[in-house]
Amino acid sequence: MTAYEPPGTAAPYDADPYDAVVLAGGAARRLGGADKPGVRVGGRPLLDRVLAACAAATTTVVVAEPRATARPVRWAREEPPGGGPLAALDAGLRRTSAADVVVLSADLPFLDEETVGRLLDTLRGSDGPRGPGHPDGVLLSDPEGRDQPLVAAYRAGALRRELAALAAAHGGLTGLPLRRLTAALDLTRISDPVASFDCDTWDDIAAARSRIREHGHVLDEWISAVKDELGIDLDVDTGVLLDLARDAAHGVARPAAPLTTFLVGYAAARAGGGPEAVAEAARKAGALALRWADEDTPGDTPGAEPGTGSGVEPGTGSGAEPGSHAPTPSAAEPGSDAAPDA
Repeated sequence: MTAYEPPGTAAPYDADPYDAVVLAGGAARRLGGADKPGVRVGGRPLLDRVLAACAAATTTVVVAEPRATARPVRWAREEPPGGGPLAALDAGLRRTSAADVVVLSADLPFLDEETVGRLLDTLRGSDGPRGPGHPDGVLLSDPEGRDQPLVAAYRAGALRRELAALAAAHGGLTGLPLRRLTAALDLTRISDPVASFDCDTWDDIAAARSRIREHGHVLDEWISAVKDELGIDLDVDTGVLLDLARDAAHGVARPAAPLTTFLVGYAAARAGGGPEAVAEAARKAGALALRWADEDTPGDTPGAEPGTGSGVEPGTGSGAEPGSHAPTPSAAEPGSDAAPDA
């Protein structure tokens, strides 16, 4: 199994606007007709995970029957319903206006903003394989080298041109396979075995769920899921918060870790929110935790009994109740998945 890279900072792709079309209306026959876009991986519906990856789109159109989603979208439906991927793509494209469009399926559990950025960067900055000039599209290929045309960025004009030609030649787009479209386009490929992973079967779903819980990645996945669930669109340095939780747990008491990080978030919100406000509140609380712990150092307090530091009962650590056990330093190294109660 390919190592999974957790969600990270979005790639610095061009700030030019783009739109997104997400196809979410398939029959899911290999899932026994289950509602595939609604299947949860890492606590979130597959559709919401894909919508998070294209959150920077000016307009996102989902081609399917409307449902509740974590992010606002526009809805479209191919005519007739179930008319196939080209008919669905045409229906979604009609509701977009940007020059570039990202086209995605709704079953990509590991797609993220960074991958979307790479697709757009390549579309806007490389020459097409058929000669000088930009390609018509850039798509991912899977580990076997197969094209994934529903994990791609395209020039909207090229899509409209070829869709119109196919409709004219075949009396419509109903039932036509995607390869009829991609064969007519000048395409560049990017290999990405993780982001191109899609969920067609229950075995695929099980593999995705297992991969998300791999050691070293579950915390990033959890933070992404919580932010999505709470509607928080904020990138902060989680390492700073983990360090704060460690210092509060070790220097004060274990329950201080979650309570302190909660108070830091509350203070940051009162200060206007944003990564800078979080960092400043974390800095102040972290400094306080270190000062608190320093008072427990023997000899720092004039007049205190030797070995008692700030006067707490010997052997109780940093002010914990007698008989409690102070956490060991190995309980939560900075940046680890085992942050104390965080």
